[in-house]
Amino acid sequence: MESVIDFITNYVRMIKITDILDMLLVAFVVYKLITFMSKSASARVIRGVIVLLAAMWLSSIFQLNVVNYLLGNAMEFGVLVLVILFQPELRRFLERVGSSEFMNIFGHAGGPREMETAINQTISACVDLSRTKTGALIIFERRVKLDDTIKTGTLINADMQAELIKNIFYPKTPLHDGAVIVRNGKIAAAGCILPNSSNPNISKELGTRHRAGIGMSEVSDAIVIILSEETGSISIAIDGMLKRHLAPDTFEKILKNELMPDTAESTGKMSSIKSFRQKVRGKIYDKENDK
Repeated sequence: MESVIDFITNYVRMIKITDILDMLLVAFVVYKLITFMSKSASARVIRGVIVLLAAMWLSSIFQLNVVNYLLGNAMEFGVLVLVILFQPELRRFLERVGSSEFMNIFGHAGGPREMETAINQTISACVDLSRTKTGALIIFERRVKLDDTIKTGTLINADMQAELIKNIFYPKTPLHDGAVIVRNGKIAAAGCILPNSSNPNISKELGTRHRAGIGMSEVSDAIVIILSEETGSISIAIDGMLKRHLAPDTFEKILKNELMPDTAESTGKMSSIKSFRQKVRGKIYDKENDK
């Protein structure tokens, strides 16, 4: 027992701060890769690769030589196969790395009040557009900059106003077919052209507007709002995932949680404190009535 303790003690003494930093960085990168890939359509392929690795490991333990030989030869070409299979995901990952926060540290970011105003105006406009069954695409830019997409449309650089949004998507206006890009709480451009999604598993019920919105969410971290002109339903696409038929309250919660996470968290804490105070006051009131 003492020898084991001595071995552990000596091993711990050999560990340097750089070793800890090295392990933390590797763990962070692996975690980010797993999180990023799990949100994509290739999550099942990743599970399949893990199953093959586990099978090869078990075959070596139980001395299944033929199975181990076949799996070993198959894994030799695994890197090339993975590059081909995950080409869209790898490109998306590199685009996000090149457009991450540390690359835009000197950029201006909209304040909480500007973002809250933009969200409220967007909700008001979307509710009215949903009622009239008017199609719309609204993109809230986040860390990944959408300069290339903005160049495909018409520059506006205007404050977020519900009436302006509704006028842009009015069917007879020249900009109604494209998307509105919101940057720092302001309308940066309208009539922008979005890339269509390459995901073959998208429902055939969805039209080109929904496919374009999902495609934009696949290549960026933007929040994409989609309004159907057939049903008037409100949908949100995030990281290639589509949330459909949202009620106004749910729509508002998602926008605030995604675009103003700190404010939403503090609001949730304040509401919980208020509810707790109300419960305490109610109990005190009941006790006084009992007396």
